[in-house]
Amino acid sequence: MSLLKLLNFHHILMLSVFTGAANGYYCYQSSQCIYSSPDLSDMVYIEGFYFNKYLFVKFNSTVGKFVGFTEFGVRNAEIWNNDTNYLQMTRAQVDIFCRHNAELMEVAIYNKTVQPKVKLSSVMPGDSKHPALVMCSAYDFYPQPIKVSWLKDGAVVTSDVTSTEELPNGDWYYQIHSELEYTPKSGEKISCVVEHASFTKPMIYDWNPPAPEFEWNIQLLFTIESVALLLGIIIAAAGFIYYKIKSTEKILVPH
Repeated sequence: MSLLKLLNFHHILMLSVFTGAANGYYCYQSSQCIYSSPDLSDMVYIEGFYFNKYLFVKFNSTVGKFVGFTEFGVRNAEIWNNDTNYLQMTRAQVDIFCRHNAELMEVAIYNKTVQPKVKLSSVMPGDSKHPALVMCSAYDFYPQPIKVSWLKDGAVVTSDVTSTEELPNGDWYYQIHSELEYTPKSGEKISCVVEHASFTKPMIYDWNPPAPEFEWNIQLLFTIESVALLLGIIIAAAGFIYYKIKSTEKILVPH
């Protein structure tokens, strides 16, 4: 099952209407729209009437009529079922109330996607004798479901991987972090793979580890030597030009 299909399951749109509270008694009505398919074809409208949290009469669009659960509920169900206009109006709520609002919610919220910002960073540097720890972080993405995995030279890594859950930022967006422990090898390619509803395909991010310290020292030494050599050549050339100019001046002076 693909990630995109998972996003369309178990969507619930709920509206509750509370009416009256007196002498310690509490009566309320609850209207629910429940569906799971992207095309809303399995939409169900449920309307319940409660007294002190006890359901006494219920309407279900798949049944198409009111059903009572107490003596009082049975009497009311019979009255409402015999009221053709009220019964038809209630049956129509699956389209007028449920599908209409669900379509708005699908466009405004459920189908909204924001691509994650992905960053790879070194947690613990390593070498050929010591393990390294690299982290792949995905920030500010929506919706919540996401998959982060690792590749070594194109092969999926199944061990030495730890990941957090999708962590809410508190602003509709999420973040997740995954760490891979590995022993660096020359020429080895490490990649982080991110799969999300905002991508049309899995995105691969290659890890470019920083050069070890001894390599930086060699590079720095080589750079210093190169600069010194170039500076020496420039000074030598300048000295040679100065010498030639002075020699020419001595020849041109008349006796």
